Amino acid sequence: MPSTHTHTTGPFGGALAATTLLRFATAGSVDDGKSTLVGRLLHDSKSVLTDQLEAVERVSLGRGQEAPDLALLTDGLRAEREQGITIDVAYRYFATPRRRFILADTPGHVQYTRNMVTGASTAELAVVLVDARNGVVEQTRRHAAVAALLRVPHVVLAVNKMDLVEYAEPVFAAIAKEFTAYAASLGVPEITAIPISALAGDNVVEPSAHMDWYGGPTVLEHLETVPVSHDLTGCHARLPVQYVIRPQNAEHPDYRGYAGQIAAGTFRVGEDVTVLPSGRTSKIAGIDLLGEPVDVAWTPQSVTLLLADDIDISRGDLIVPTGDAPATTQDVEATVCHVADRPLGVGQRVLLKHTTRTVKAIVKDIPSRLTLDDLSQHPAPGQLVANDIGRVVVRTAEPLALDAYADSRRTGSFLLIDPADGTTLSAGMAGAAFTDGTAAAAPGAAPAADDEGWDF
Repeated sequence: MPSTHTHTTGPFGGALAATTLLRFATAGSVDDGKSTLVGRLLHDSKSVLTDQLEAVERVSLGRGQEAPDLALLTDGLRAEREQGITIDVAYRYFATPRRRFILADTPGHVQYTRNMVTGASTAELAVVLVDARNGVVEQTRRHAAVAALLRVPHVVLAVNKMDLVEYAEPVFAAIAKEFTAYAASLGVPEITAIPISALAGDNVVEPSAHMDWYGGPTVLEHLETVPVSHDLTGCHARLPVQYVIRPQNAEHPDYRGYAGQIAAGTFRVGEDVTVLPSGRTSKIAGIDLLGEPVDVAWTPQSVTLLLADDIDISRGDLIVPTGDAPATTQDVEATVCHVADRPLGVGQRVLLKHTTRTVKAIVKDIPSRLTLDDLSQHPAPGQLVANDIGRVVVRTAEPLALDAYADSRRTGSFLLIDPADGTTLSAGMAGAAFTDGTAAAAPGAAPAADDEGWDF
C-alpha cells in the first residue's frame, strides 16, 4: 500500500530522510502583509538563492528603502511591483529538514478573490492574515468562508503587524476570539491563532522576544508539525476517463485501454466496476502503470485500465467500483463562488465541466446568496456578481456522476463556463455548503423548457 511519505534518492543511491508535503495558501485583505510573510518565511528558512536576494536588495535600494523588501520575492509581475499589491497567485516551493512545501500566495483585493479560490482549492492549510490595527474585516470573513467552502482542514489566523500595536496581548486576544467564533460557525475544524510581525520576523520562523505572553508555535513550527494526510486510498475509488487507447497494430491488435488519473481510492485487477453515466458493468482485466502491468493502483497515479468486456466508453466517463457508485443526476444543487466579472443569472446557458466531462447546462435557480457579515442567506437574488457566494440549481443536458464535495474535493467540484468564449464563470461545490450545514441545501427546481437545442 502507498505511504503518505515521499522518499527521495541521494546521489549515491541511498535514501534521504523521508519528508511529507504540505500544500498551503495565504490570504488576507489588502496590505495585511501576505507577500512580506511569505518572503520572510523563504528568507529566514534559508530558501532564497543568493542572486534572488541580491536582486531584491537592488530594487529596494533603488526605491530608497534601507532594508530589502521581502514582498518582492513573491510579487513577480511588473504591475504587482509597481502598485505594491498581489494580483495573481504566486506559487513557491521550499523545504525544511522536516517537510516540503508548496505555497500559493493569493491576492487580497476583493476583485481578485477568485484567485484565492484557485490557490486554496488544493490546499490542506490556509494562512489568513489580519492587520492588528484593523482587526477582522469583510475580506477576512470572505476568505474564511472560502476556506470553509473548499473544506480546507486547517486554518491559521496570523495577526500581523503586532509591532504597530506595541505587541499588546489584548489586541491579539480580541481579534483571535472574533475570528475563531466566526470560522467555527462555518464549520472550520481547526483554527490556530499566532501573533506575528512579518516585517520584523516576530514568530514567523524564530520566536519573538517581544511577546513573552505567547507560548504557542511560530508560523513555520506549525507548518512543519500540523498533521496532513495524502492517503486518499480509503476514499471512494474514482477514475475519470481522459483518453481511450486503441493502437490497432500488429503488436497490440485487440488492446483497448481507458487512461486517466485516479481521482481517489484504489483499483485492483479482478474488481467489478461500473461505467457512469451509462451504468454498464465489467471487471478489471488488467492495469497498466508506466507501461508495466500491476495488480493494484491508487490515487494519484495515472494508469490505463483494461476491462474484460468491450463496452462503449469514452472521454468523460467515470469508472467506479460496482458496489460504490455515486448516483447520477441532471439536477445539480451546489454552492458556487462566482469568479467572473459578468454576472451569473437564472436561465443562463453554461457549460458544466466535471473532471474530464463537459456538458451543456442551464442555471435553473439561484435560491440564495450568502451574506458574509452574519452568514445569513439573502433569498432569490436573481443573479450572482463577481466574488459572490451563493446556492445554485443547474440542469444538465446529460447525467453526471457527482460526489458530494464534503466526500471528495476532486469529484465533488466543477466549473461553470461561458459557452461563447470559454471564460470560467463560477467554481462549484456539490452538496451542502458548510460542514455544519450553515447554508441550507437548496430545494430542487423543476426543469423548464428552453430553445435552440438547450431543452433538457
